[in-house]
Amino acid sequence: MKTLLTAITLAAAAATGSAVAAPTFNFSFISGTSIQARQGFIDAAARWSSLLDDNVTINLTVDFNPLDPGILGQARSAQQLYSYSAFRSALAADITSGYDTTAVASLAPGSSFGMLLNRTANSPNGYGSPLPYVDNDGDANNANIRIATAEAKALGLAPAAQSLPDCIGQCDGFIQFSSHYTFDFNPHDGINADAFDFVGVAAHEIGHTLGFISGADVLDFNSDAPDFFNDDEFTYVSGLDMFRYSDASRAAGVIDWTADEREKTFSPDGGATPGAPLSTGMLHGDGRQASHWKDDLFIGLMDPTAGMGELLHISRNDLLAMDVIGWNVPAIPEPSSAAMLGAGMLLLGRRAIGRRTIFRKGTK
Repeated sequence: MKTLLTAITLAAAAATGSAVAAPTFNFSFISGTSIQARQGFIDAAARWSSLLDDNVTINLTVDFNPLDPGILGQARSAQQLYSYSAFRSALAADITSGYDTTAVASLAPGSSFGMLLNRTANSPNGYGSPLPYVDNDGDANNANIRIATAEAKALGLAPAAQSLPDCIGQCDGFIQFSSHYTFDFNPHDGINADAFDFVGVAAHEIGHTLGFISGADVLDFNSDAPDFFNDDEFTYVSGLDMFRYSDASRAAGVIDWTADEREKTFSPDGGATPGAPLSTGMLHGDGRQASHWKDDLFIGLMDPTAGMGELLHISRNDLLAMDVIGWNVPAIPEPSSAAMLGAGMLLLGRRAIGRRTIFRKGTK
């Protein structure tokens, strides 16, 4: 039996933050989700509400039950397909920061974009070849963007109402937590050495539903012999993927949407300035889903793993990524402040033990 709890309004929680407006999060909790876990999600959502300036409503369903070994939390985000032109126009109309201006200017003009791609059935390097090639022929995967419905709301794209399997009613995301592990639900006095930061993990999973996703995971999971697919069947490029670059893609003037171990970085200026490194794929990359920062560098909340005793934070890198994909972030710390924050997070990480794969984003 499912229990419904809705219309938990968190906009008021932003009053102590810098945002003028804020997202409202409506939670539906599956039966068995404890009062502590419910409050933990409310607190996690309040973190995002205090940092984002978008007057939208996000509907999430949360479940707290056993998951596969090694997984603390996972999220599936509702997504919708838009033309590249519509997405680019929405980003341009939503400019609120210098970072937004730079990001929009870096996007390819016209109705399509180019990408570095591999492991497709019609690769010019041979059937399913892992060698990257430039794909800029303007077909479906070059002319469409698939973004989270929450992100679409922030961009004013008015997505159609959607739901996901196991969601209660319409939802923008379905989040599951494992009941196998010990959690610390109060981050204000630090995290117990034998527990995981529940509010931090919840904030991470909410981050995926807000649009921190990569369609490169779909390529990675669907590119093994003998089952390869043509390039135009991969219409899963996300908003975040439009700022995914490598040295090779930078030289070609396109994004990098490959599944391999080469370094990929987040770059809001068309690859001119390589930013924080990204994970490269569970199967053909570094062993972590592409919808995350690179592991073990303590880049931000959207890292793929965390450890017991580790206090998780939303970092400058997290905020910058959210800003350029369509969310309004009124205050992004200067790099010098971020460097100090990063040093603190590194120390916390060094104290962490039993580091586990904790964050998994659902893929299609």
